[in-house]
Amino acid sequence: MTVLNLPRGRTLHLDSPVVMGILNVTPDSFSDGGSYCQLDSAVNQANTLLEQGALIIDIGGESTRPGAPDVSLEDELARVIPLVKALREHSDCVISIDTSKSEVMRQAIEAGADIINDVRALQEPGAIEVLAQYPDVAVCLMHMQGQPRTMQMAPQYDDLFADINSFFAARIEACEQAGIQRERIILDPGFGFGKSLAHNYQILDKFDDFNQFKLPVLAGLSRKSMIGNLLNRDTSERLAGSLAGALIAAQNGAKIIRVHDVLETVDALTVWQACNKGLLNE
Repeated sequence: MTVLNLPRGRTLHLDSPVVMGILNVTPDSFSDGGSYCQLDSAVNQANTLLEQGALIIDIGGESTRPGAPDVSLEDELARVIPLVKALREHSDCVISIDTSKSEVMRQAIEAGADIINDVRALQEPGAIEVLAQYPDVAVCLMHMQGQPRTMQMAPQYDDLFADINSFFAARIEACEQAGIQRERIILDPGFGFGKSLAHNYQILDKFDDFNQFKLPVLAGLSRKSMIGNLLNRDTSERLAGSLAGALIAAQNGAKIIRVHDVLETVDALTVWQACNKGLLNE
């Protein structure tokens, strides 16, 4: 049984894949930028995602798309902390914060966040120290080659899987040395973060290679360019490709599926699980 312990004595069971709903409160995210910048609309969207079957709400206040500009600490705090507080006031849902800034992490945790989802894998100043102070908060360590502004400029690897897994091993060790228990860690190979189109599909095809650490692995490929470039589809036309990717990732051991289209992904996973587990056998 795969269980992720969370603050306030709660647990998240990951024997079957769960859906993480994306909620970007940014003006420039690649898919939904500008849609939920007002607090009321963001809270309403969070509630909609939960009603559709998301078990985790992943709140982001800074776009990490290729070429995205940096966001100040003050702006990021102003975007995400009121939303965390508002959600926590009326919901016991699992709240994740997509950030690399240590102060955003600290304030979000104090406001009620359960998971820190860091594309820089706690490598920014102070980040790993903040997480070490909160023993019940989980952390997702993502692999990224380079930095968001330049990461898609001809990424290269000596050995794609060996390089990513070596990075994971080093970051897990750094966390443990800082006092962050291994059982709190989630891994994310980082689709689209310093990977070519070929790299992304190699990762999807052999996603189970990351299960060697015996930790939950997150798959986040919803609406990404790896789908758009393969199918020649605009962002709004990538649902079918996103669902295919989610199912392949789930079949290959992903425990958390991070998506924009929660309802459709939950439906697809439910159909897959009915066959995979024989749920409807008489």
